[in-house]
Amino acid sequence: MHRPMSAAATPPATDVYALGRDRGESARLQRQAEELRPDSAALLDWVGLGPGQEAIDLGCGPRGILDLLAERVAPGGHVTGLDTDPSHVTMAREFAAQRGLASVRIVAADARRTGLRAGSFDVVHARTLLVNVPEPTEVLAEMVRLAKPGGWVASLEPDVESPVCYPAHPAYTRMWELFHVAFSRHGADLIIGRRLAELYRQAGLQEIGVEARARVCHPGDSRRTIGPDLVRSIHPVIVRLGLADQAELDALDRAVRIHLDDPRTLVMPHLSFLAWGRKPATGMLCR
Repeated sequence: MHRPMSAAATPPATDVYALGRDRGESARLQRQAEELRPDSAALLDWVGLGPGQEAIDLGCGPRGILDLLAERVAPGGHVTGLDTDPSHVTMAREFAAQRGLASVRIVAADARRTGLRAGSFDVVHARTLLVNVPEPTEVLAEMVRLAKPGGWVASLEPDVESPVCYPAHPAYTRMWELFHVAFSRHGADLIIGRRLAELYRQAGLQEIGVEARARVCHPGDSRRTIGPDLVRSIHPVIVRLGLADQAELDALDRAVRIHLDDPRTLVMPHLSFLAWGRKPATGMLCR
């Protein structure tokens, strides 16, 4: 049985999000919404989200997949977006208003303990959220709790243990070494993607499916620079940990981007894993 830790023992969600909080990270998340749109649409196809249903996007950031969910549940359905970062809550509300997404509401809460009523949603979704938290099972337990009996839990998570850059470049290698150490400082898991099916089974879900996707990012693809973009988001952490100074980070950033600008360089920054599982209709979780 999932037993939430006391408030005193659990750090605020804004403190454990591995990639920090600044305008650069918010902008990266905005780009990511478009970059991962086809994969997210495929995931919603697997779970069969349809008109009149209820869906939630946990850790939606400035926009998440709110528009995709709203399209699927119309007419008659409703979408909830949830994030703990006040600036992202504001941005998500502005995004919904600008797109005319009347069926979407945004709430500010911790994805580990949302405070929302159990069994409320036909589909509970999270994208690149579990990879960023030290105890992903806490978030997953909340996702299962929020799902209706017979409803679906769905995730899209990366697996970035072995990014591909060919020809190899020492700056690229060094950059990822720094990222691995800094990103994992609170226990965030860089291979969460491959573990999703196992975590879903442990959470008691059934009819589990998983799909892995590899994307070679060609010149002009904004995902091509996801490595240096992520490292930029955690420059302050790297410096604070004494792993590198700002001068080295700036030099690495320039060298890597020059290498990635070369159309002869092949880049596959990570694998993406799509996973889905159904909550038992009886309400009894099978473990």
